[in-house]
Amino acid sequence: MSLKNHIADSITSMNLLSGALGVIFTFNGRLDIAFLLMLAAAVFDFFDGMVARMLNAHSNIGKDLDSLSDMVSFGVLPSMMMYTLMCDQTGSNAIWCFIPLVIAIFSGLRLAKFNVDTRQTTNFIGLATPASAMICGSLAYFVTADSGSFLAGWCQNYWFIPVLAIILSALMVSEIPMFSLKIKKDGDSITKMKRIAFLTIALLCLVVVIVASLNWSMTVFLTLVFYVLMNIVFAFVPSKE
Repeated sequence: MSLKNHIADSITSMNLLSGALGVIFTFNGRLDIAFLLMLAAAVFDFFDGMVARMLNAHSNIGKDLDSLSDMVSFGVLPSMMMYTLMCDQTGSNAIWCFIPLVIAIFSGLRLAKFNVDTRQTTNFIGLATPASAMICGSLAYFVTADSGSFLAGWCQNYWFIPVLAIILSALMVSEIPMFSLKIKKDGDSITKMKRIAFLTIALLCLVVVIVASLNWSMTVFLTLVFYVLMNIVFAFVPSKE
């Protein structure tokens, strides 16, 4: 294996390390730091693929390492964060608090499906694991930062987090087309318009968060929730070139 392969794999390993550290901080009750580590993992996940393409350093080992890293950072970590958040907010560790762990199971199924599904070369079929993880992580961070918010009140109910976990799990293995946020020169015009619409909504979410003086993590949460809703709408509304 050449040196250039090791460069991309080293970046992927930093994704894995960030996810593992995030799990440790989750166990220690620091959901805020865990989310920041999840964001770091997402940055490494973005750059490892870009570096691999730039160096033409694709390998089977790198592909498997990427999936294993994503499983920890965007599968195990968000499920543990949701479990911990529910225990903290409800003051209970009853059996239903373990329901959010289904996110880890379906993240694994999602990643395995992605690796063998040739339809997902430019866009996605089903919700990508990083997007699902970011929804969970930003929710946990926001509730931790603002315990008096409406979302914190929802999380104190026994149904909210389990329902969210089940919905995200179902979306990850669904057949709903979801456009990729990666900008590519050969993308079709419809996908480009979807990205522009998404970026506009993301900007509006940022403005709302600033005006309402909300914690910055709400921008991530709202943006990704709208991303999911947009794709669901697009899936049921026929488009024309």
